[in-house]
Amino acid sequence: MPTVTCTVTDGVADVRLDRPEKLNALTLETLRELVATAQRLRRDTTLRAVVLSGEGEAFCAGLDFATVMKDPTAIAVAFVPRPWRGTNTFQEACWAWRRLPVPVVAAVHGHCLGGGLQIALAADFRYTTPDATWSVLEGKWGIIPDMSGVRSLSELVGIDTAKRLTMTAENITGDEAHELGLATGVSGDPYAAAYDLVARLRTRSPDQLAAAKRLFEDTWHTSARRTFSRERVEQARLLFARNTRAAQRAVVERRTPEFGPRAR
Repeated sequence: MPTVTCTVTDGVADVRLDRPEKLNALTLETLRELVATAQRLRRDTTLRAVVLSGEGEAFCAGLDFATVMKDPTAIAVAFVPRPWRGTNTFQEACWAWRRLPVPVVAAVHGHCLGGGLQIALAADFRYTTPDATWSVLEGKWGIIPDMSGVRSLSELVGIDTAKRLTMTAENITGDEAHELGLATGVSGDPYAAAYDLVARLRTRSPDQLAAAKRLFEDTWHTSARRTFSRERVEQARLLFARNTRAAQRAVVERRTPEFGPRAR
C-alpha cells in the first residue's frame, strides 16, 4: 500500500501522507515515495500548485524509528547523497518540493514533528491549526535535523531561535509557530486556508510564479550583485512569455486571465 497519495485536479496536486494509523510517521518507503511524487509533478507543465497534508489526526509525527532502524543497510544507502542533486533520500524528500516550479502549501494539524516539520518547512507556505504541536524533535533522540531543516530554519527565524528550537527540542503550538515565523498563517481549517491561497495564486501567471520562486530560492543568501543579475535574467524571459501577455490583456480588459501551460 502506498504511504503517499497524489491526486491532481484542475492543475492542483493534493499530496497526502497516508499512514494515519501511525500518525503519518515516515518510513524509508515514504521518503522514496515523496521524492518520486515530487519528481513526477515537476514534469507536468499544466501543474499550478501543490497542497501537502496528512491523513487522520496528524500532519506527520516524524521518522518511524522502530521501522526504519530494522534495516541498517537501507539507511546507509539512503544516507548517501546523489552528486547531481547534492541531497540524500532523507533530504530530497523535503527539498524536492523546493525544486518544483509551482507554489507548495502545507496544511498542518495535529503533530508536526521532526522530519514532518522539515517537510512542512520545505513548502513555500504553511497554514496550521492553533493547537497543532510543532517540534524540532530530533534533539530528544540525540541527533540533529538533517532533512534540510537547518537550511529552512535559517531562512525563517533568527539564529538564536533556530538554535533554541534545535537544542531544546521543545514543543510549540501552531500559534507560537506563527508568532516565530515558521507558519504563514493560523486557521481552524488549514486545508481550506491552503486552497484559498491556491485560488489566489491561480489568478497569476504560472511563469511569473515559477520565476519568483526560482529567484528567491537561488538568491536568498547570495550577494546583492548576484540577485540583481538573476532579476534581469528572469525578467527578460518573462517579458516575451505568452502567459505574461495573457496576464496583461486580462488587466486591461478587467477580467480573470486564462493561462496556458507553464513555460519550460
